[in-house]
Parts: sequence; C-alpha cells; structure tokens
Amino acid sequence: MTTYSVLGMTCGHCVESVRAEVSRIPGVTDVAVDLAAGSMTVTATSPVGEETVRAAVDEAGYELGVPS
Repeated sequence: MTTYSVLGMTCGHCVESVRAEVSRIPGVTDVAVDLAAGSMTVTATSPVGEETVRAAVDEAGYELGVPS
C-alpha cells in the first residue's frame, strides 16, 4: 500500500477520474482517493512503479505528488 499526493483535484468527478484510471493498472486491487486531503492510497498485489501510477494520474488530467 502506497499513499501519494494528487494535485489539482477539486470535486467528486476529479476523485472518480483518478480512481478509475489508477484502478486500470494491472495488479491494483484498491484505490482510495481523499479529496479533502488531496491524497490517494493504492493497494496492489505486487509493487507498482511510481511512473506507472504517475502516467495513470496524468491520463486522468491531474498531477501526482510525492509518495508519503
């Protein structure tokens, strides 16, 4: 499980867009996005590279911050 900051989210649609894109990554089993905190926790069956997560968040139209 890894937690990242996600920059640029402002509403529920933003949350759903990020969740949907990151959920498509092979091996990801859960994506919990917290709009108020501007964070996302990704759970996967095996390690997922940060660049893979960054690409999915970029595809959704937002910017991935650093893992915490």
